[in-house]
Amino acid sequence: MPLLVDTQTLIRLLDLAGIGVFALSGALMAVRLRQTLVTACFFALVTGVGGGSVRDLLIGAPVFWVQDGAIAAVCIAIALVVWLTPERWWQGQLLEWADAVGLAAYAVFGTAKALAWGVPPVPALMMGVITGCVGGTIRDILAGVPSIIMRPEIYVTAAALAAGLFLTLLWLGAGTPLAAVAGAVAGFILRGLAIRWSLALPAYRGPRESR
Repeated sequence: MPLLVDTQTLIRLLDLAGIGVFALSGALMAVRLRQTLVTACFFALVTGVGGGSVRDLLIGAPVFWVQDGAIAAVCIAIALVVWLTPERWWQGQLLEWADAVGLAAYAVFGTAKALAWGVPPVPALMMGVITGCVGGTIRDILAGVPSIIMRPEIYVTAAALAAGLFLTLLWLGAGTPLAAVAGAVAGFILRGLAIRWSLALPAYRGPRESR
């Protein structure tokens, strides 16, 4: 029983970490665009819950934040903090690093939730990727900036690594806490390396035309 409690607690923490840092990245985007407080709250909410909402709709689960009013309140509170504090607190690449944390944590959580709802491993991995990537994609679309998934920089791959390693370790018999932490850390490291050194996958160039 203690192990079960520990597992549930860890998965819940991954969920809250993903929501919180994605909400932070959404609020930061709105502030950088010099938007109103209402817009900052909206960005924080849709970025924080966007990926998880799509996941829940696809696996037939109740949409999580509709069932838990505290989640929307947390997203709005984060937006308030960002909007009311000095801009110098949020300069640099904080948006990118916050997004990286959310991406890794949410990819693992999304995979774990899909498995819990009876989704087979491969589709569960896709649910993890969707959970990790869709919120940031919605944020970018609303902000009118090029979406990260449309650039060659490693992003979706980091979510897939987090979800895939989590599943692999579970298959090998590792406990859920170890598998979850290892998957989230691996995904974050890969995304962090991409941020630090602009790592990217090769872009399609097409066949060379014959002369």
